[in-house]
Amino acid sequence: MPWISETAKEIKKPEMLAILDRAIEEARKRICGTPKRVLLLPPDITRMHSGSGWITEYFWQQLKDEAEIHVIPTLGQHEPHTPEQNKQMFGEIPNEIIHPHDWRDGCVKVGEISAEFVKEISDGAADWAIPIWLNKMLMEEKWDLIINIGHVVPHEVLGFANHNKNYFIGLAGKDLICTSHMMAASCGIENNLGNLITPVRAVFNKAEDEMLGDLPDFYVQVVLARNEAGELVHTGVHIGDDLETYLNAAKQSRAENITVFDKPIQKIVCVMQGDEFFSTWVANKSVYRTRMALADGGELLVIAPGLKRFGEQPDVDALIRKYGYQPTPKILELYKQNEDMQDLAHGTAHLMHGTSEDRFTIRYAPGHLTQEEVEQVNFAYADYEETLKRYPIDTMKEGFNTMPDGEEIFFIATPSAGLWSTKDKLYNRKSGFAKDEA
Repeated sequence: MPWISETAKEIKKPEMLAILDRAIEEARKRICGTPKRVLLLPPDITRMHSGSGWITEYFWQQLKDEAEIHVIPTLGQHEPHTPEQNKQMFGEIPNEIIHPHDWRDGCVKVGEISAEFVKEISDGAADWAIPIWLNKMLMEEKWDLIINIGHVVPHEVLGFANHNKNYFIGLAGKDLICTSHMMAASCGIENNLGNLITPVRAVFNKAEDEMLGDLPDFYVQVVLARNEAGELVHTGVHIGDDLETYLNAAKQSRAENITVFDKPIQKIVCVMQGDEFFSTWVANKSVYRTRMALADGGELLVIAPGLKRFGEQPDVDALIRKYGYQPTPKILELYKQNEDMQDLAHGTAHLMHGTSEDRFTIRYAPGHLTQEEVEQVNFAYADYEETLKRYPIDTMKEGFNTMPDGEEIFFIATPSAGLWSTKDKLYNRKSGFAKDEA
């Protein structure tokens, strides 16, 4: 049962800080009265718009006089923050106590989820074991209190982001990241999006129950939605240490963060913020979150001022440049034949997630990549400056817009904050979308 579940049309910052104070008091009663070593686990800068950074800073401010505090942004295999990005995200938290997660060499194996369970829970889509490798600092050091902070929003791998994703992707090792991403891709991205418990989420829930029961941890999960003025605001905060806490947050997100259309949209224009999204690895959230709304033969135009690479790591970047985003059957065929795709299976899964399956056009207007680079990975290209002239993102409203030449487009200012789909694709899929599912 959640310790705290607060929902409102808008939870303003003073109200949020009061709720965080209540969370600290609950943690003192339930976990440790006088914590001496505290670990804060926030998301990385790609979730900056969620307010998770200043929430993390507030916990540090409230506990720093009594406890030794450390922060590990749950990067997964994303690029580590620079000191400047740490300051941008976490304010006054000292840079020396913010530790980059090392997904290659900084993890220890804590167990394994069997191939039999994986095969059963995925209905045969995946049939390999999932080895659980987690951050050494998390698992080997002594903590009195661990606070997981994050934004619950529709997600391509887990149905909804956050909760134990902070551990099993955010603080995971290479083998865990690779096998879980490949499992999700094999299940089908459109079968995952917006479902409360996906096959990969079920694997993570089992791993948490069996392997992390001794951690003195709890979750602080926020939900955001747009208010009447079109601003992205906090509408929920769900705090606790169990699965029900996640389900409460995910059900609220499902109700508030999914836009459903009667018929497909011919053209969607969206923006991936230049201070958050530097690679297609993360900017492709624009593809994931809109694909179920786009018409066959339609177009997604992604305006990405910060885009300067494809992968978060040099080897993954090289993999994407080498193979490009191709239809799933082709990628699976190449996967069987190429050792580099097998070694970087999470990158291979990303290529499957990021393809339109030749159903619609994905066009990027990047701030830094060239036309040759964009077209090399099988995306279409648009000139950034010319695109801004045609689509003035600062004056367009969220939703349908008619341009001066009569073109009708649907504009999305923050694709990473929601999911857009037709009724048919959301409700009529094999994975289901039961509104009252547990």
